[in-house]
Amino acid sequence: MTLYKGDIVKDVMDIVRFKKRKKDRQRFLFPEFNYEIMPQKRAKSLVTSLFGIIARTLEKGEPVKLVGFGKFQVRFKWARKGRNPQTGETIILNSRRVVSFRCSPKLREKINRN
Repeated sequence: MTLYKGDIVKDVMDIVRFKKRKKDRQRFLFPEFNYEIMPQKRAKSLVTSLFGIIARTLEKGEPVKLVGFGKFQVRFKWARKGRNPQTGETIILNSRRVVSFRCSPKLREKINRN
């Protein structure tokens, strides 16, 4: 299953709760009523700004390390010879920078758990 940005926004809306500013009488009987959900517009802007911060940091060439998740790092690839698989023609691939991801040992352990 592919995870889309909209799915992340929905998860943030479901998980993040704010305490109500106005105190209700019901909070003593039902403490879960003392919270309100995050609006979709605010959750979307939060997720978008987070991805923007990560993208700007990678554009500068700096690594992004998320503890417990992994590390995004910009790497340099030199120019090299390549081949067009349809025609068999040899071409030169220009040098470029690519983003690589290395997951943390904690995440790797969770993924490989049976």
